[in-house]
Amino acid sequence: MTEQRVVLNLDEAGVAVDLPRLDNAQDLVQDVAYRPVDFRDDDLPSALERSAAWLRKAEQWLGEPMDVMAIHLDYDDSGDAPYYEVKLLCNDEDLAGAPIAVRERQRRASP
Repeated sequence: MTEQRVVLNLDEAGVAVDLPRLDNAQDLVQDVAYRPVDFRDDDLPSALERSAAWLRKAEQWLGEPMDVMAIHLDYDDSGDAPYYEVKLLCNDEDLAGAPIAVRERQRRASP
């Protein structure tokens, strides 16, 4: 598999500079970072089972429930190998282990 890098032109909020701007001051692009975690398989139950197993392990590692904003299911039947793709849209900070670091800092600060 060849890794391809895409260079994005982002503003200070982390959104594309060409994204149409919001006209009303009450509207906003929230500063919440979520990242998809993909599970792809030609068998939907297998993809779902792997995503659930990973989520259980991740929550055990994190020490708290993983912040999952959405679950997206996609199906592609083009080409020779149809597949299902299950995406868990997870909080970026949880994936980075930020709650663990916060708890560790609090533990060290406590007498």
